[in-house]
Amino acid sequence: MAARKKSEEPSINVDEVLTDEELKAVADESEPAERKAVAEDGPRTVVVAEDEAVNRMDLVAMLEDNGYEVVGQAANGEEAVELTRKYRPDVVCMDVKMPRMDGIAAAGIICDENIAPVVMLTAFSQTDLVKKATGAGVMAYVTKPYEESELLPTLEVAMGRFAEINDLLDNVERSERKLKEATDQLKETEEKLKKAEDTLEERKLVDRAKGLLMDKADFSEQGAFRWIQKTSMDQRIPKKRLAQAIIAKYGDPKPSDSGER
Repeated sequence: MAARKKSEEPSINVDEVLTDEELKAVADESEPAERKAVAEDGPRTVVVAEDEAVNRMDLVAMLEDNGYEVVGQAANGEEAVELTRKYRPDVVCMDVKMPRMDGIAAAGIICDENIAPVVMLTAFSQTDLVKKATGAGVMAYVTKPYEESELLPTLEVAMGRFAEINDLLDNVERSERKLKEATDQLKETEEKLKKAEDTLEERKLVDRAKGLLMDKADFSEQGAFRWIQKTSMDQRIPKKRLAQAIIAKYGDPKPSDSGER
């Protein structure tokens, strides 16, 4: 038999060297970090509301070309609200002038329900319109005709503001919850303290009443305590009140004013 040449390599089955899971792990490690981040987080989602079909198609194309995912397209304000409630996008691009419900009214509903930030698209830049949009909760607005260099940063700013506001609201809510918990705990502590004070006062009164029964009615210490306890239960009289009655009857009378003189 001829000797194997040094150049010859034994055949190796790759599956015997690395499992599918191990191969996937190696592939994941070799994948660029930026690409992995995009895959994990996913693209930003958008609902577009524009009654002009051509303008809507142009806007959708612009957003998709820049990595956004348009999850809903509305031709009026009512549809915009419904789609936003359904898909809960990262941001809403809303035209002002639309049938059935205008953009400002729709934005007001979306913002009141705190679903998503709204960026208003308008051909007008009047101060009163901006005030109305801001009053409705709109995060930002862009005047038509808009460019990518203007619209895209505005979307990011709106989403950033929306996240900051919600973080602030969460912090306020957490603070209010902690304050309520602290208030409830303080109230519980005060109630326990009051109960402890009442118990201590009752014990002092019962001890004094017990001593008076031993002194004035020839009770033993154990007998006096049992009498107070049994009478309290049988007559349904609180031990504190019973002890006060015993003290009032057998206690030393207070010196009168004439006696002091």
